[in-house]
Amino acid sequence: MYKKFIYLSLFASLSLFADSEVDKLTSASMDSFSQKSYLPDISLILDASYVTRNKKDEELTHLEIPGIAHGIMGEHSHGDGVSHAPLNAHNGFNLNYAELALQSVVDPYFSLTGIFHLSENGFEIEEGFAETTSLGYGLKAKVGKFKSDFGRINVQHQHVQDFSDMPLVYVAFLGEHGIDDIGAQVQWTLPTDTYVMVGFEALQGKNPSMYGVDAIVPAGDEETIAVSSPDQPNLLVGYVKSSFDLENTTFLYGASMAYGDSRIDHLDDEEPHAFAGGSYLYGLDLTIKHYFDSYSYLTFQGEYLYRDMDGDMYTYTDSTQTDFNVNATTKKQAGYYAQLVYAYNQNWRVGARYDEINKNDVTVNNVAQDLEDKFNRYSAMIDYSTSEFARLRLQYNRNYAMISEESKKQTIDTVILELNLAIGAHGAHNF
Repeated sequence: MYKKFIYLSLFASLSLFADSEVDKLTSASMDSFSQKSYLPDISLILDASYVTRNKKDEELTHLEIPGIAHGIMGEHSHGDGVSHAPLNAHNGFNLNYAELALQSVVDPYFSLTGIFHLSENGFEIEEGFAETTSLGYGLKAKVGKFKSDFGRINVQHQHVQDFSDMPLVYVAFLGEHGIDDIGAQVQWTLPTDTYVMVGFEALQGKNPSMYGVDAIVPAGDEETIAVSSPDQPNLLVGYVKSSFDLENTTFLYGASMAYGDSRIDHLDDEEPHAFAGGSYLYGLDLTIKHYFDSYSYLTFQGEYLYRDMDGDMYTYTDSTQTDFNVNATTKKQAGYYAQLVYAYNQNWRVGARYDEINKNDVTVNNVAQDLEDKFNRYSAMIDYSTSEFARLRLQYNRNYAMISEESKKQTIDTVILELNLAIGAHGAHNF
């Protein structure tokens, strides 16, 4: 009985001491939060390539996909005095980018991420956002500049992707960087047996390829406004994503939609034009990944995009560049990509991809335009990773998508030898 009393007394004392220490820790954590235990993860990624094509660099700048996009190959300028170059733009050597990333916990409620894109021509905040997962109920929120979760590949950084260039339909509709914008995001993971996530984003809508936020004015005459800027935030994005596993195979699929006003201004180009209206973009995506073992797998990935643009096309009436012709214009265009990647082991992978834009219906003043409606590209790649921090990739493209100024479809053969290196601690990527 005496021992039992001693044990009970000792237990009570320890309990009181533990409760007291917990209260102290709780009080301390509420009063202040030490970030010394949460030093930022810092990483640097370098991407360089050697490219050879059957076309000179200066030939690429004059090629286009009629009614859809121009200036998507080779270095070019929209008259803003700044050169714009996609990845692997030049024959010979390319320093595509250096990516500096910093990521850390801010306090018990927020984390902060900064991803900075450095190139020969400038410095850009590719992403800079705060994120919280402390809302409860499966909710997550993000604010700042970030890559939209529209579709599958849009949110991925280039060094995560399986090929050395973006799918043709993404570049044609949204440009090299996709939807990468300033705004806010809310995502809700439903309390279901299988993964289901619903997301909504309100963005400024700065994407220059399909949306835009600036007023349309004649070149050199900022006081004359042909079309005013849209209300901001201008771009609304919504999506639902789901997945399930079937033994060693994972299925991930989703549907996305984006809507915003378009202010596409190319009045400084060789053939001046501008577009103002409303634009919808719809997307479906599917990824199937089957694991043979821990390192060997086979992945299918594909997306289908459809855009519907309705508005007015502006062109100058004469060489004075003061008055406009205004023509009611609609565009209903669509395309897809499908790719297959096989990883033999943790070092070697091979892959093939097919891109196609298969719908290009354009009407001007209710008159259908006779435009080419099939643009495609074939790609094959093999890459070798010496470790998870270094990859060497060889890729071949045969591109039938580009049209010359003489309205002749071009055949462009491209070989890319790409080197991607990473140092430091880098946050985990999405599946």
